[in-house]
Amino acid sequence: MERLISVLIGYAFGLLQTGYIYGKLHHMDIRKHGSGNSGTTNALRTLGWKAGLVTFLGDAFKCIFAVLAVKLIYGSTHGDILPVLAMYAGMGAVLGHNYPFYMKFKGGKGIAATAGLIASTLNIWMVLICIIVFTGTVALTRYVSLGSLIVVIVYLAEIVICGQTGQFGVGAPYVYEMYAVAAFLMLSAFYKHKENIKRLLSGTENKLSVGKSK
Repeated sequence: MERLISVLIGYAFGLLQTGYIYGKLHHMDIRKHGSGNSGTTNALRTLGWKAGLVTFLGDAFKCIFAVLAVKLIYGSTHGDILPVLAMYAGMGAVLGHNYPFYMKFKGGKGIAATAGLIASTLNIWMVLICIIVFTGTVALTRYVSLGSLIVVIVYLAEIVICGQTGQFGVGAPYVYEMYAVAAFLMLSAFYKHKENIKRLLSGTENKLSVGKSK
């Protein structure tokens, strides 16, 4: 039951659509412009750097807050599986971000929310590696989608490596649940980026561009 509750807590936090709210404050439905989603990249392209930064931070921190909420609730009673519950909270936040019920399940692609989950692990090396991989890929190719897809693969690998070396402090079968959640997040990211993948393969993917700041 605590797993389901953690997912629901995460989903509730994930419903805060930063890009959509920012757009509405500037008299725009961001979903009707650019790529048609409410995530960081579309905010960046349609409203500028400020909108992109605000959207990224808002979407990342809603996942961080979801993880913190779960830790506060279960820290004293389920300390042995707290890393697992934190992962479920992160998964819920990504689901809430990607599929907000009040927006007809049309949200973002979950990368910024996943970044919040990565940050919440408090493993500086995991965070730094993901930052270097993402920024390096985008800097070299100017494809945000490619950087996003590579970083979720790296995150899954990090979770497995840390789990196998006992860094999370949980054993089987709990550590395998963490692998499963990380794998789900990777597959979810690939699914949400399926059109981007087609364009990447055909050489027609949009490169990073910035709209006029508002």
